[in-house]
Amino acid sequence: MKGCINNKMGQIQIDTDVIALYAGTTAVECFGIVGMAAVSMKDGLVKLLKRESLTHGINVTINDENEISIDFHVIVSYGVSISTVADNLIENVKYKVEEFTGMTVEKINIFVEGVRVID
Repeated sequence: MKGCINNKMGQIQIDTDVIALYAGTTAVECFGIVGMAAVSMKDGLVKLLKRESLTHGINVTINDENEISIDFHVIVSYGVSISTVADNLIENVKYKVEEFTGMTVEKINIFVEGVRVID
């Protein structure tokens, strides 16, 4: 389902891939986030995604009330507080996505798929 915004001039529809790309770009800018993760169900392996394929680690759904839910599969930096990084990620993404789309973010789920040491 696409997000819809009605105004006096007509209707604006926002694809979930656009929201996912914007949310992913915002997420990788947050301290402690190494990147998005792709989980292979077949092997159970976690792979760090390149910047060009950020949307594969993010799932965006829009409900009937036009509210956004975002699932992040992330890899965090070694030695950081996961709860602090998650709180920071939620706060930044919620604010920026709501400003970008004009829609309400209902919930953000974060799945930490791995930890990486950064050189």
